[in-house]
Amino acid sequence: MIHAISLAAILFGIWLLLSGHYTPLLLGIGGLSAILAVVVAFRMDVVDHEGHPLRLGLRILAYWPWLAWQIVRANLDVSRTILSPSLPISPEAFPFRSGQQTELAQVIFANSITLTPGTVTVAEENGELVVHALTRQGADDIRSGAMDRKVTALEGRP
Repeated sequence: MIHAISLAAILFGIWLLLSGHYTPLLLGIGGLSAILAVVVAFRMDVVDHEGHPLRLGLRILAYWPWLAWQIVRANLDVSRTILSPSLPISPEAFPFRSGQQTELAQVIFANSITLTPGTVTVAEENGELVVHALTRQGADDIRSGAMDRKVTALEGRP
């Protein structure tokens, strides 16, 4: 039930930020809309600890800026590679064993790799990822384990 209540509060907060209208009628309609969306989601059985992971708490707010910076760095690297006259592309697919214990953290890790330009998670099975990288630097960034450690810390383990 706590997931449903927090989801309704978040949906209402987003609605409030996006609407910009604060009259009592519109606030009531926005609140009703948020509650209706949660009721529908609850009936669809998608309001759970994975669909709305409260346990990540404030750690996710520290992870997002770090991930955004990684995406910017990778964009610059891929742009440099594409614009280079010699086109130093060295694509490779390689296995990588992730350190996450929960499925949610494994999905966050795999999606973080895919969001970073130049790298794509091709497959995942029992914590073993197959990653495709456009350049050796992209592959080395994944192999360094920095992102793996960040997601493991996000999961709540050191």
